[in-house]
Amino acid sequence: MGFDQRTHECGTVTADNVGKEVVVNGWAHKVRDLGGLLFVDVRDRTGLVQAIFDPETVKGADEIRSETCLSVRGTVRLRDEKNRNPKMSTGDVEIVATQFEILSQSKTLPFPVSDEDLMAKVNEELRVKHRYLDLRRPSMYKRLAVRAAAVRRIRAFLDAKSFLEVETPIFTRSTPEGARDYLVPYRLEPGKFYALPQSPQQYKQLLMVAGVERYYQIAKCFRDESQRADRQPEFTQLDLEMSFVTQSDVLSLMEALTLDVVNGLIDEFSLEKEKVEKFSWLTYDESLQKYASDKPDLRFDLEVFDISTLVKDSGFGVFAKAIESGGKVRGLRFPGGAKLSRKDVTELEDFCKSNGAKGMASLYVEGAAAEGSIPIPPLPSGDPHSSPLPSGGEGSEVRGLFVRSSIAKFFQPDELQAILQQANAQPGDLLCFIADSWATGNEVLGRLRNLIGTRAGLRDPKKLAFAFVVDFPLVDWNEEEQRWDPTHHPFTSPKAEDLQYIESDPARIRADCYDVVCNGTEWASGSIRIHQPDVQKRVFTLIGLDEKTQKERFGHIIEAFEFGAPPHGGIAPGIDRLIMFLLNDENIREVIAFPKVGGGYDPLMDAPSTIDEKQWSEMGLQLRKSTE
Repeated sequence: MGFDQRTHECGTVTADNVGKEVVVNGWAHKVRDLGGLLFVDVRDRTGLVQAIFDPETVKGADEIRSETCLSVRGTVRLRDEKNRNPKMSTGDVEIVATQFEILSQSKTLPFPVSDEDLMAKVNEELRVKHRYLDLRRPSMYKRLAVRAAAVRRIRAFLDAKSFLEVETPIFTRSTPEGARDYLVPYRLEPGKFYALPQSPQQYKQLLMVAGVERYYQIAKCFRDESQRADRQPEFTQLDLEMSFVTQSDVLSLMEALTLDVVNGLIDEFSLEKEKVEKFSWLTYDESLQKYASDKPDLRFDLEVFDISTLVKDSGFGVFAKAIESGGKVRGLRFPGGAKLSRKDVTELEDFCKSNGAKGMASLYVEGAAAEGSIPIPPLPSGDPHSSPLPSGGEGSEVRGLFVRSSIAKFFQPDELQAILQQANAQPGDLLCFIADSWATGNEVLGRLRNLIGTRAGLRDPKKLAFAFVVDFPLVDWNEEEQRWDPTHHPFTSPKAEDLQYIESDPARIRADCYDVVCNGTEWASGSIRIHQPDVQKRVFTLIGLDEKTQKERFGHIIEAFEFGAPPHGGIAPGIDRLIMFLLNDENIREVIAFPKVGGGYDPLMDAPSTIDEKQWSEMGLQLRKSTE
């Protein structure tokens, strides 16, 4: 079919084109009938331009409806001064249409593509079902454009560093990597299955054995795990591996790559983000002690405080019993939290309980006396409870305070003063305490810290706070199954100096692995890999794999290591999550062209779906009926 093809893209029609005839192709973004003249904002991927139709001279224009696909020919003219739109790149001009052609008419839309405010209220599953319409929105196109530019910049950076892009198989065998595999039946031998890769882990290590030395791939990965706002059953990561490197080599490259890509995208798309200057460094233990999380949000410096030694002999039984049973009493300041109502504090308590805590105790800190408050006198010189204030603190800042709480009566004034000092309490704070085991306390306080950061306005959306977290434990004890599980994956190398404890004291072994976190989210994970077959066998044995299982499931990689494998390591940052950070999206589905919704369902294709009897038969399978 022939049609009047564009001479200009919509977003490129400017004052330079005044008096000239142009043709634009696109969609009718908005249609307005004003006093006999029809105003149509024509949209393509470059933007919008206003076209004016006079029904007297351009017949049939009244048939143009929202999202009609059309071609418009006309002459460019300047808008009247009062009608110019500074928010549009084409806001100074308009096209006076002389003719048009409807290329494809649109029926009534299931949601208003042209209204971003109304779109925020549209059911997400409906949007995904009609994703081809949802993606017409300029905001959604921008997400795709930023993502494409990110991948382009990643490739350019790594190509310049002599990396080789290599594709690895999608059909592989099932291996343990922390989540369930997606399985594909092998038709030629019923009972056998391929697995979709959770990552190209073994293939990239085999590429190092092959002498590739510097590999990368924009890799599709698959994990059958619970769906959350920041996870999808299929996702995309940058996968890279290097030979003859140490941890510092990998992390230096990762920091340089991130600064190049992120700061370049901020400039290219004028994103409302501050440039990133450098990464912070934390050990795993330090991160837990300071922030109760191995993925802390470092946009704010609110640290966890520990008052266990101060309250172990106090009259408050909840605290004393927690410490007696081996737990800790730790807490967080909520800056300005003394203004919270009882209902607000109850919500915080319920939040902590929903994340595993038995409860949350609290203490209002005020600078002046209020009904029910208790004055806190200064500590006498040489008091055994006295401890140095945090750096920059002054004694006067914690003197003359008043506290208000149902638990205050259980403490002596000097104990309360010591607690305030340890917490670096300020007038107007709410102190929140969790008395529980180390693990539970970390789970609760880490989440509570993020919640406080959000409610206190400390999580600046313009900042990207990247950090390396290093020195994770090699294995974690699985209490339910009474065995050691790899913290990262079974190919992670133990620290050389800790290898001696692999049989005698596994909990003591640190892994040569590392994460990159950003704004409270894990973004990348990697490690120096095991390259010696005897060490790999020892780690497999530690995590409960007998010699027969090792040979059946991993014989190929152990054998490869016996042919001169080089020391190697790598890292894998998530492409989807990077775009989330840059565009302040909290839902990963927003930055994926065709995502799945809850449970991995695709409403656009209505997948997963049933298959017919012939397909069951070809695979040598049959569906077992439930006996319930």
